[in-house]
Amino acid sequence: MAVLNSRVAGSSGWNLRYIWFISIAAAMGGLLFGYDWVVIGGAKPFYETFFHLRTPAAVAWAMSSALAGCLFGAVASGLLSDQYGRKRLLLFSALLFAASSLGTGMAGSFTMFLVWRISGGVAIGLASNLSPIYIAEVAPEFLRGRLVSVNQFTIVIGLMGAQVVNWLIARPVPAGATAAAILQSWNGQQGWRWMFGVTAVPSVLFLLAMLFVPESPRWLARNGQRSRALAVLERTGGTLFAGRELAAIEASLAQETAGVDFRDLLEPRLLRILALGIFLAVFQQWCGINVVFNYAQEVFAAAGYQVSDILFNIVVTGATSVVFTVVAMGTVDRLGRRPLMLAGASGLAVDYFLLGLSYHASLRGWPVLALVVIAVGCYSCSLAPITWVVLSEIFPNRIRGAAMAVSVFSLWAGCFVLTYTFPFLNRGLGPAGTFWLYCAVCVCGFTVIRWKLPETKGKTLEQIERELVGRAGAGDL
Repeated sequence: MAVLNSRVAGSSGWNLRYIWFISIAAAMGGLLFGYDWVVIGGAKPFYETFFHLRTPAAVAWAMSSALAGCLFGAVASGLLSDQYGRKRLLLFSALLFAASSLGTGMAGSFTMFLVWRISGGVAIGLASNLSPIYIAEVAPEFLRGRLVSVNQFTIVIGLMGAQVVNWLIARPVPAGATAAAILQSWNGQQGWRWMFGVTAVPSVLFLLAMLFVPESPRWLARNGQRSRALAVLERTGGTLFAGRELAAIEASLAQETAGVDFRDLLEPRLLRILALGIFLAVFQQWCGINVVFNYAQEVFAAAGYQVSDILFNIVVTGATSVVFTVVAMGTVDRLGRRPLMLAGASGLAVDYFLLGLSYHASLRGWPVLALVVIAVGCYSCSLAPITWVVLSEIFPNRIRGAAMAVSVFSLWAGCFVLTYTFPFLNRGLGPAGTFWLYCAVCVCGFTVIRWKLPETKGKTLEQIERELVGRAGAGDL
């Protein structure tokens, strides 16, 4: 890989060190997204006891409240990022991550807990939309899949970081401990607060890193700042590249009207592309894997594990995510997006079918853990990172901010439905029936991906735009 990078840099003037730096800096939004999203899973047994949450509705609302903020953050990013730029909103999300993590950790009532979780969700909605967009807009085509996958890598680093921090902070819970004993313990009074508060540390690091990255050259060109766009492109790819790339960007923007808004997405050709993006975004959530992260207590308790074992098992799933995301980073620009998406959908369908059988047969212990780990690994090298890559690529330049916002809004809406409904599905269908339902969803996802998703590897954003708009206009998409 080093040889390849040296050859490309030498022949084309690519400043790969700088490209990697600004991509990793932007991807730190993903790290905070992953940490803030998953930290609640380890804290769940303790804050539920502290706030006396007993009904399925209260439990579901505590878990899914951040998603309400995610929905707002996703919409706000679409409304504001095309006006104020990617960088400014990523800086704002870093500040909001820091404030919400401290606020959640210090919450004295369930109402304030929900307020700060929703605020953290706004930060997640902003970062989850803007980090992959920014990276896609600064990355060369031969590295774009890998660099956008870095965002997913930082998500799972944050995810695993939250799981490790939860495991280290939580003190051992005696088997059979009552709710009253947990409430009076260090875990019930202070531990869960520290689990949330630690997020402030990487938030500050993200804020500092973003101060040193430039604005997206495509956003600059779109907003009439040609000289600044050219300067960024020259720094990333050299003078010859910058001239060619800026000409291609301006050509793709030539038909743009002064004020692009969400109504432009209703143009028939663009609506077909948007529909594909919405489907992929919702499918990434409805495939069911986030249930493992957000409801790990219920998933593993149903397999006979105690609280201390559950926290360790969560760390195992987090480590699996990291390892298999690295696999995705190494294969996305070589094997392509479409084969990995198909492999992920089919692999999860088979695994969920077996997992449902395991619960139906009342299996306990390692067989269930093994199937969960396989599901996490399959998801982490396919649907988790590749969906973000595809979403960052398929939308035309002039409507990318708005289209990405609608797709990410749909993703978080799908995640809200998944997260909110699991307690009810688990109670009504049981673990077996619930995972069989997710199996059916994965079969549907495989079918649509096979019919509708084109391959985008190795193409510039402008090439992808021409091809997809042409296919959509011909009715092939």
